[in-house]
Amino acid sequence: MPSPSVVSLFTGAGGLDIGLEAAGFKVGVAVEFDSRACETLRANHRWAIVEGDIHGPAATSDRLAEISGLAPESPDLLVGGPPCQPFSKSAYWKSGDTKRLDDPRADTLTAYLRVLRDLRPRAFLLENVHGLAYSGKDEGLRLLKNSIAAINAAVGTEYSFSIAKVNAADYGVPQTRERVIIVGARDGKVFRFPEPTHCDPESERNDDMRKPWLRAWDAIGDLEEDEGKELIVSGKWGGLLPSIPEGQNYLWHTERGGGLRLFGWRRRFWAFLLKLAKDRPAWTVQAQPGPATGPFHWKSRKLSARELCRIQTFPDHYTVVGNRADAQKQLGNAVPALLTEILGRQIRKQLLGHRLKEKPLMLEVSRRRRVPPPEPTSAVPPRYLQYVGNHSPHPGTGKGYAVAARVADKI
Repeated sequence: MPSPSVVSLFTGAGGLDIGLEAAGFKVGVAVEFDSRACETLRANHRWAIVEGDIHGPAATSDRLAEISGLAPESPDLLVGGPPCQPFSKSAYWKSGDTKRLDDPRADTLTAYLRVLRDLRPRAFLLENVHGLAYSGKDEGLRLLKNSIAAINAAVGTEYSFSIAKVNAADYGVPQTRERVIIVGARDGKVFRFPEPTHCDPESERNDDMRKPWLRAWDAIGDLEEDEGKELIVSGKWGGLLPSIPEGQNYLWHTERGGGLRLFGWRRRFWAFLLKLAKDRPAWTVQAQPGPATGPFHWKSRKLSARELCRIQTFPDHYTVVGNRADAQKQLGNAVPALLTEILGRQIRKQLLGHRLKEKPLMLEVSRRRRVPPPEPTSAVPPRYLQYVGNHSPHPGTGKGYAVAARVADKI
């Protein structure tokens, strides 16, 4: 059986596609705007890569078909995670007019839908459309459903629409990372998302049929310590990190924590001075964090590129081109490859009708037997003692420092 084909948009470092290839797919063409990410793709794959704007002449639907050798209706799968603002161009879709897809001012989501309309793959997977799954804010979801219905009416397809908010940790990824995934099939088959295989062992809803979440130690515990200069935590608050225990953040140094009263309760964002715990999954790796934004290693340093790859379940042979900041951006924007391997297998079975032999996942993470005890903490450096005092907690939604400053400016 020939490998099912993929047209990949907004490919980044290739997280979606690595997982799909592990599931037996073959990437016919990949489109990516970021030059560093394109270098990473070329260093690891022999794919046809279009480097440039998805709205540009090099990435028209006709051009993608020509480069990949995949004529309309022949691609098996269209994938991508449009890095769009939440439906900033939603007015384009009020009329359901598919001609809007060709508007050069359209955003990345409309570009994805344009390729869907023109190439008409057997199935599609859309990831990371922000704001779709929030309760009480479903206008984006309704808009997307209407847009696909308009495509069906215009070109005679019957694309189905299945949506789920998934946590990668529930599928064996050693990282709690929630993403919205939408899957559809050209012939109207409804995709059923696979049942989670893992669960939080500390949850009251712990399911005995599921394995416990994989941990950060399972992912990176065997890697040698790396103390390179690129991994030093800089900035005003970097020196405070050694005083925070594993699995904690700045809240340790509040009136409700176990440290000094250096901050007000919930006055900072969650990832501020956030440190990994060996016995828990990593928290979501971010693409462009500030100098004090975690998660950081339990050794009070930044995570190395190799550690970031492990947490995102990229294979060990994978090379990320650029410096550590480049790696953070590329990997922080990526989808955990193991998650898409699991989804890819189900797409092949359910939507493409492939009979697959049961075999272990290629990107599966193994559980380590012994987790070492937490690292010891250090005393708070003297330069931070000036901040000890009574700090008021966050007053509630819409009442924080930033809001108060904006109100003051208007007075």
